[in-house]
Amino acid sequence: MKIVIAPDSFKESLTALEVAQAIETGFKRIFPEAEYICVPMADGGEGSVQSLIDATQGSQLEVQVTAPLGDTVTGFLGISGDKKTAFIEMAAASGLHLVPPEARNPLKTTSFGTGELIKKALDLGVEKIILGIGGSATNDGGVGMLQALGASFKDHNQRELGFGGEQLAYLAYVELGGLDPRLATVEIEVACDVSNPLCGKLGATAIFGPQKGATAEMLPILDKALAHFAEVVKTHYQLDIAHHAGAGAAGGMGAGLLLLPNVKLKAGVEIILQAVKLAEKLNHADLVITGEGRMDSQSIAGKTPIGVAKLAKQRQQRVIAIVGSLREDYDVVYQHGIDAVFPIIRQVSSLEDTLKQGRENLISTAENIARLMHLSRMA
Repeated sequence: MKIVIAPDSFKESLTALEVAQAIETGFKRIFPEAEYICVPMADGGEGSVQSLIDATQGSQLEVQVTAPLGDTVTGFLGISGDKKTAFIEMAAASGLHLVPPEARNPLKTTSFGTGELIKKALDLGVEKIILGIGGSATNDGGVGMLQALGASFKDHNQRELGFGGEQLAYLAYVELGGLDPRLATVEIEVACDVSNPLCGKLGATAIFGPQKGATAEMLPILDKALAHFAEVVKTHYQLDIAHHAGAGAAGGMGAGLLLLPNVKLKAGVEIILQAVKLAEKLNHADLVITGEGRMDSQSIAGKTPIGVAKLAKQRQQRVIAIVGSLREDYDVVYQHGIDAVFPIIRQVSSLEDTLKQGRENLISTAENIARLMHLSRMA
């Protein structure tokens, strides 16, 4: 029996590789002779770099970069085993977790550090960059990132804009001539897990601003600033970045990236599926196991388990999801390729204790599923 285990990470508890290994441990207690293929997965958010490193026998490199509030933080990027591809998570340099809750303010936060990670990848001589843009603390349209790469954004007095989403309201001139010329020779695939436009009711600010610390008073300021940014870009370069699918991802980072050459915005999970060659590994599998930290109705909007399930169903394979927890609306996943879902929490505990118990809970749940499968075989 061949079993492919392709889960996402359980955020703040276990990496995708640790999740896969725990599931394998539980199943091996009942099916020790089975063939197990562990494929750590992600959808472009936090954990994507580690998943891609694990899948390509790559390595991680630490880099000192500018944090969202302008201080310095140790970020990181991954390099594939063949040294041809760099893996970057925006969150490693510009992530929400890098800003204390009381200091979260998208009027002030910058994506400059993400640009520094891209520049480091260029220094390494890679041919391709896979950039995941989930989990950001910023709402600056990617302008900070572009400034780090040599672009210039000035006000009416020819002064360079400072950091933060509010600064875009003063934008008068966009100059891309100073962009690092090496960008023209590198392919950038952007792993984007949302399709929101830049502005409006479904835009970056309205949908994602509050989780970055935006108050009700900040929201119209930030949205208007992004709209102004898009208008100035359109005036200077006849490029409509406001309505492109995914432009609103990561506080408008999707829109800003469209100003770079050789950039493609794609569904994050699709990029990861291709990079880890999951289709090839699914061949002749008898069972596919996936999972994520929490499953709900949002899981069908480009999250890892559904991407894995869709690929498996092309081969008529059975798909089980083992997850940290469920919300009441999770059952929509049954219409998208998941055959059964099993949450792992065994007892009521604090969130802190539950996260610490992730590995043991996963092993126990995996073993119980395997026992059920064994019983069905005996019937």
